[in-house]
Amino acid sequence: MMHSGNPFGQVLVALVTPMTADGEVDWPAVEKHMDQVIADGADGIVVTGTTGETSTLTDDEKLRLVEVGKDVSAGRAKIITGGGSNETAHAIELYKASEKAGADGIMIVTPYYNKPTQAGVLTHFRLVADATDLPVILYDIPGRTGVPIKYETILRLAKHPNILAVKDAKGDFSEVSRVLNQTDLMYFSGDDSNALPHLAIGATGIIGVTGNITSAPYRTMVDAVNRGDLTAATAEHRRLEPLVRATMTHVPGTVAVKYILHGLGRIGSPRVRLPLVGPEEWEAALIEDELSVVSGLPGADFSNFRPDRNAAAGGALPKVHGTTR
Repeated sequence: MMHSGNPFGQVLVALVTPMTADGEVDWPAVEKHMDQVIADGADGIVVTGTTGETSTLTDDEKLRLVEVGKDVSAGRAKIITGGGSNETAHAIELYKASEKAGADGIMIVTPYYNKPTQAGVLTHFRLVADATDLPVILYDIPGRTGVPIKYETILRLAKHPNILAVKDAKGDFSEVSRVLNQTDLMYFSGDDSNALPHLAIGATGIIGVTGNITSAPYRTMVDAVNRGDLTAATAEHRRLEPLVRATMTHVPGTVAVKYILHGLGRIGSPRVRLPLVGPEEWEAALIEDELSVVSGLPGADFSNFRPDRNAAAGGALPKVHGTTR
């Protein structure tokens, strides 16, 4: 199927998956959180991505997140399913099921742990893209997968009619520029601190973690870039910097976001699933220090921030493990 234009949106939030204290998905909190980030300005949500703890979600949970996202968004935002699998056969079945569940697009991560050659990476992406009519975002994050999508491989993948975009967490801006010059691929910044630099060289949008706390500044930044107002975009980038630092520097983004959202009273528990654990005392202190200098940021009022380090401590061991079958 040929896809014209941008079917993903520009301000996409890599959604956390709120959980109860015992590590079960808190579905009412999921719905509330989805509605909040959309109301704040997100026009796309990535469920079951890294930030959503895809590695420890069951397939049933992943598909239900798509279904809930479609219901909550009610056409206000695109629902993209991330995660996938490092097993090509499993990834194909999961994305087929996600399409049936109502996903608007899929984000395919480079197979992790296996460390395939570029021929294997190419084959994996092509076969998954062949198996669905949904538009595809390639997720290039070698820091987690151990394998980059090399420039030559990206050029070859760009010829596939369903592969429309790249989420870049590699940070090689010269390569991004080369790909933008030689293909029609859209780029999404996959590193919150690099959102504006990516946009400044022609990226379409962002897929961010900090947007869980407030997507409004990213909406402002993207809209400013769209109208050519780099001064306004830069001002928002600077206001965001301490919040991005608090979220992305000291512990995994998922852990920090849940800790912050819980302290703001927006989710009932900051719990993450093992092997992730909540911040240790010194890590929590660093996060709180960074938040103390956040100011003038729409949707990020920390005057009533009440963090609970005890509630965040440790990690949950759910009753049903995330399984590939």
